[in-house]
Amino acid sequence: MPANKTQPTEASVEQFLASIEPESRRADCTALVALMAKAAKSPARMWGSGIVGFGVHRYKYESGREGETCAVGFGSRKDAISIYGLHGAGEASGLLAKLGKHKTGKGCLYVARMSDIDAKVLEKMVAAATKARANG
Repeated sequence: MPANKTQPTEASVEQFLASIEPESRRADCTALVALMAKAAKSPARMWGSGIVGFGVHRYKYESGREGETCAVGFGSRKDAISIYGLHGAGEASGLLAKLGKHKTGKGCLYVARMSDIDAKVLEKMVAAATKARANG
């Protein structure tokens, strides 16, 4: 079976953050690292070249495929910050209505700016999702 494309790396989270443009997005991502590290009770680590992850989620599909990914994480994309690991995680999904301006995709939450959302709600979502997903 093929390995996951997104693996933990030894790359520097600080260097990744420093490369984010524009400066306002860099500031949002820096704030998100602090929020997620606190809520996940786990330090930030690069997963692949573009995802800052927290904790580990091990999974096994009915097909027998298994692997691991970050329990929660985010990446800075062209139009938004993509936040991973929050969907279907018990209490976290019930908080979406209180979060503020966001969009959802198949496996992630999209936020244009941190000022568009309630950071305390996001922190609760991250904590709940980490608790539900972290197992390593």
